[in-house]
Amino acid sequence: MARRRSLPGDLPDGVVPIDTGTVELEPDPDRPTAVMVYVNGVESSYIDLADPGHLEFEYMQQMRLAMADLLEPSSTARVLHLGGAACAFARAIHHQAPHTSQLVVELDGELARLSRDWFDLPRAPRLRIRTAEARAAVASLQPDSWDAVVRDAFAGARVPSHLTTVEFLEQLAAILRPGGRYLGNLVDSPPLPIARREVATAREVFAHVALAVEPPILKARRFGNLVVIAGDTPPDAGLARELLGLPAPVRLVTGRELDDFVGTSAPLRDVEVAPGWATENAG
Repeated sequence: MARRRSLPGDLPDGVVPIDTGTVELEPDPDRPTAVMVYVNGVESSYIDLADPGHLEFEYMQQMRLAMADLLEPSSTARVLHLGGAACAFARAIHHQAPHTSQLVVELDGELARLSRDWFDLPRAPRLRIRTAEARAAVASLQPDSWDAVVRDAFAGARVPSHLTTVEFLEQLAAILRPGGRYLGNLVDSPPLPIARREVATAREVFAHVALAVEPPILKARRFGNLVVIAGDTPPDAGLARELLGLPAPVRLVTGRELDDFVGTSAPLRDVEVAPGWATENAG
């Protein structure tokens, strides 16, 4: 039996308890300075200690391209993350644009504390972490105060339903500055009913909506991540080309093709969400 590669640095081996369950680190045999972070057994982050700009997850690569105009080295953009896990995306943004101001809302306070201890995250005020439930945190924020909102909150392998409704996206639209954008990560299986409703919901709130998706997922051949990109202005004209240039090429679905994708799917509203939404494990 092959010997398991040891973890880099002083990172702990084995299962570590956190507020919502457990976290465990697994070394990457191909990158000796990198680890996969599992939260309650689910792949939640990938961190390369030696390369903060590296993004292993394809959907994060897509999001970074969708935010490219906000991530120039001199950018002072304000970015809100709903769901952080080990803060891999926020860490990469800081590496690319160190003058940005970021707030990560993470439900699990112990996970946030360990991530700061283990992964040398940027300090406040460049990167703040607030332990809170995502929707409650958004309700406390000032209007027109953020250039981008990244929703990457999961309870297990799904996005909590109360973070997918028209009413919640209206809250996000209110805190975005003019020209700001909303990026929503989701996972779905054929025939993609969740994604179709997510897009329908975003189109109810935002003037411009696009969907970044790998062709096999779009053709409903397999499970995977999709990214909703929305705002009061359309995506950059070169985004479709840049997405196709990723190691795993991605389609940017807009216009009539997006109409066909949504079909008869209806926007999701709060009345359809279970009354106990505020107690779901989100953030």
